[in-house]
Amino acid sequence: MPSYAFFHNKFVPLSEAKLGVMTNFFHYGTGVFEGIRGNWSSTKKQIYIFCLKEHYERLYQGCRVLKIDLPYSVDELCRITVELVEKCGFQEDIYIRPLAYKSSEALGVRLHDLEADFLVFAFPWGAYLPEKVRCCVSSWRFPREIPRAKLTGLYLTNALAKTEAAERGFDEAIMLTPDGYVAEGSGENIFLLINSELVTPASYDGILMGITRSVVIKLAEAELGIKTTERHVDRVELYRADECFLTGTAAHITPVAEIDGRKIGDGEVGEITRQLQEIYSNIIRGNNPKYSEWCTPVYKESHIAKRR
Repeated sequence: MPSYAFFHNKFVPLSEAKLGVMTNFFHYGTGVFEGIRGNWSSTKKQIYIFCLKEHYERLYQGCRVLKIDLPYSVDELCRITVELVEKCGFQEDIYIRPLAYKSSEALGVRLHDLEADFLVFAFPWGAYLPEKVRCCVSSWRFPREIPRAKLTGLYLTNALAKTEAAERGFDEAIMLTPDGYVAEGSGENIFLLINSELVTPASYDGILMGITRSVVIKLAEAELGIKTTERHVDRVELYRADECFLTGTAAHITPVAEIDGRKIGDGEVGEITRQLQEIYSNIIRGNNPKYSEWCTPVYKESHIAKRR
């Protein structure tokens, strides 16, 4: 099934959405992106886009950092995205990539005197990580004093950490801050279960304030009665934790079985992690009306009826 992109203010086949080689964004990382999941429900014949508005609100925050003025409101971006996904017609889990970027075909290191544009595309994408992962602490340290937004140029360190982990035989990397505290994975936030309480690195460690991270904190307290403490996390706490899991739009909630060759708990999926996975999975596929405000259905009733 062909995919589409919203590009230069219109919908085009994804294969036709192309940028010139002199585009400023290519050379200097002057772009802000988001990753958004569309989750397929086979029983309802529906794709539910998760936390759509929250993602675009965060995109807007990143645009302020890079002095990008978007010509669309958050509500308009949401509408464009729903229309795009409906046009694609996928009947499986998908990933949606919005990008705001400096679009001028001009070289030179700067943010000023450059035009900006917006694009978004969608494509089928299943599991990002294995069902449970083996991690290592990366030698690449989390950058200090950087604007914490999803800036394209910022993810070079994450890429270095991810590839280092893969070349060492691990599934994912865990990066530390310059001061040696736990920061995050290459594309995920991290949680530990210690003495029946959840612990996660705090905002003052410079982490990305993940949308899935925020959802998990709310669900843990509302559904399981477990509060989350946000604080500095020492590296050694990784090895002593009763449970550990990663959270992210692509990764959902992914259990960590091992870190640096040390089993977490018994090396299997922990009970609290399993419960959170089950709760989260039901919500993102539109099966829990209590949290329906997080889920945006794509297909209209007439469209669904044709598929049945």
